Amino acid sequence: MAPPLTAARFLAALRAEGVKVVEVGDWRDHNRNHKGPWGPVHGVMIHHTVTKGTKTTVDVCRKGYSGLPGPLCHGVIAKDGTVHLVGYGRTNHAGLGDDDVLRAVIAEKPLPADNEQNTDGNRHFYGFECENLGDGEDPWPAAQVEAVVRASAAILRAHGWGRDGNTSVIGHSEWQPGKVDPRGPGVSMPDIRARVAERLTHPASWSPGGTTAYTVARGDTLWSIAATKLGDGARWREIASLNRLADADSITPGQKLTLPKK
Repeated sequence: MAPPLTAARFLAALRAEGVKVVEVGDWRDHNRNHKGPWGPVHGVMIHHTVTKGTKTTVDVCRKGYSGLPGPLCHGVIAKDGTVHLVGYGRTNHAGLGDDDVLRAVIAEKPLPADNEQNTDGNRHFYGFECENLGDGEDPWPAAQVEAVVRASAAILRAHGWGRDGNTSVIGHSEWQPGKVDPRGPGVSMPDIRARVAERLTHPASWSPGGTTAYTVARGDTLWSIAATKLGDGARWREIASLNRLADADSITPGQKLTLPKK
């Protein structure tokens, strides 16, 4: 059972993770709690807004629209990577989804196909709406995706989730049948999960960068490379995550790897 973070701790966690935050109006007290409970919480859900322009997007997500009152999420992630906080508590972002998916999120296991709508997601997830048209063509800038990663990692870190490399971060499309978000050039939930898992191996203040190239030699293993080049064999997981290696035991002489900062 995980009670939601307080608004103050939520804000502090985002800032500690290097997220640029804008507080919008009375976001700490703007919620749908009168419609039902918020919590226990188990994960983070990522959406796209089907809107254009940061101001319009923030206004819609804060106020909602006919048939769906706001707030529609906890934070709006703009194209430039700024996270605009518009509500805190129960919000109209997740709707009904699959209880099998929720159980997988709680256990931090691979997600099953979502084929039911029988569980209240607004109660159990933090939600971030991302400024994007959602047409499959509107691009996701690197700064925006990095903000998704950092905001998600901040919440997981604060709750102590994601310790074994599996993360409690899902897309709306993985929760509710018929949904497609988030989608578009530059965004992928498996990539986001891998990057969140990588962040959680570092302090919250860590930033990607300072990487070096390495050519695999005969007899190398990720452990030996991490031990000799990074000074700690246990950092082999960072190399595997950074290079998106599906099988950490399968590297070959001559293969090019990117190594993280020592």
